[in-house]
Amino acid sequence: MSMAFVVFLSLKMIQLDMDIGCQSGRGATMAYHIMEPRFPLGKTVATPGALALGIDLASYMHRHHFGDWGDLCDEDKQANEEALEQGFRILSCYRVGGGRRIYIITEADRSSTCILLPEEY
Repeated sequence: MSMAFVVFLSLKMIQLDMDIGCQSGRGATMAYHIMEPRFPLGKTVATPGALALGIDLASYMHRHHFGDWGDLCDEDKQANEEALEQGFRILSCYRVGGGRRIYIITEADRSSTCILLPEEY
């Protein structure tokens, strides 16, 4: 992600206030409780396009945070695993219904994580 993109997005992002911790009592499975976050998210934000979908973005953020990379090819999933060790950017992609997808990107320095639409990338 280029620096220009980050600056542009920062003008249009809205801070998300979400709890992505354990949510027992909401149909969570045992695996949900056993899993642990794999990396720091930093400041979590979403673009207006992602917010306009009107969906629960926290559930996708949780999947990203816990290492479920979503609808990526095996090569990209492996790149994320290497990024965890080498300190590179982490990207996830999820289908959200209606043929739509969202990206979740955590910056290499782990200072922030952004949810956005592919066309906003």
